[in-house]
Amino acid sequence: MGAGKCLIGTSSAATALAVAGTVSYLTMWRKPCLTWGASPEDVSRIMPGDELLAEPDLVSTRAISIDAPPKAVWPWLVQMGSGKGGVYTYDWIENLFGLNMHSADVVLPEFQDRQVGDIEQLGAKGPTLRVEILEPPTSFVLRSTDGNWVWAFGLYPTAAGAGTKLVSRNRISVPDASPVGRGMYTLIMEPGSLIMERKMLLGIKQRAERLAARDPQYA
Repeated sequence: MGAGKCLIGTSSAATALAVAGTVSYLTMWRKPCLTWGASPEDVSRIMPGDELLAEPDLVSTRAISIDAPPKAVWPWLVQMGSGKGGVYTYDWIENLFGLNMHSADVVLPEFQDRQVGDIEQLGAKGPTLRVEILEPPTSFVLRSTDGNWVWAFGLYPTAAGAGTKLVSRNRISVPDASPVGRGMYTLIMEPGSLIMERKMLLGIKQRAERLAARDPQYA
């Protein structure tokens, strides 16, 4: 009986903790998670690619200020991909899913000539993305071939004019529309995406600032 009561008590405590964590995330932490680094202007602005998925289930807008002009940021964006420049985040996590990501620390000339219509396969079994909008050095937009994901990057000059605000926007239709599917996506995928995308934005910032400082053509 004592062991049974202990198990029941432990289960009840775990349930209460899970409920409290869910409520806390939804009421306090979800908005900061989906808008990390972004100003209200960044969140509300209309970006190229928004029209490609008009009614998403989820929108995240994350951003970072970079002390370098857009031309020093652009090369890192267009070379992203599996077997290319990587995505400047935690490669070991990406590669647990077989995505073949190896983040480059140099500009790779062979991957700079992206074109609208180019297809990018994320690993052997990952989603397939198509380049939909390519306007260097201001707009780079990818859309999954199933139409459920639009990933847009916008590069905006800062007020001082010497830097760049890099804005990353994801518009997603969640495939599993059931309450359980939506709940799992909200509570697991959203925080997970922040961990990876924050690292990516910081990685691009570091690389772009270093490039502008070392190479006059990007200053």
